[in-house]
Amino acid sequence: MNTYVVVFDTNILFSGLGWRGSPFRCLELARERQVISVTCQEILAELEEKLRLKQNMSVTEAAQDVAQVLSFSRLVTINNTLKVVADDPDDDMVLECAVVGGANYIVSGDRHLLSLGCYQDIAIVSAANFLALVSHA
Repeated sequence: MNTYVVVFDTNILFSGLGWRGSPFRCLELARERQVISVTCQEILAELEEKLRLKQNMSVTEAAQDVAQVLSFSRLVTINNTLKVVADDPDDDMVLECAVVGGANYIVSGDRHLLSLGCYQDIAIVSAANFLALVSHA
């Protein structure tokens, strides 16, 4: 059996918490411990900010959603030293989180990350592609 160690990009977490679709099903796999979710404080901070700005959540509501993600994720510490995605430096934290966390997948809806396809043997895939991979394992 393959062990999937995965970093969910902020956009996947955001969508997965708000709507039932591929990102939601990806998070369900982590909740059910079928995959190992790895995250970092920087991704969680970006998630909290987006929940407050785009969903008009209160600080308390956003913190509850962040706590929910933490409940099924392993938290790693990154140094913010990786500089790979020149067009969108925020994406570097996702790559660094995956490297530090020993992930073999990054699940993202971000075109900058998806266009890389792979980074240091870490596959970068969409939510739908990740679900297809896991279901065929």
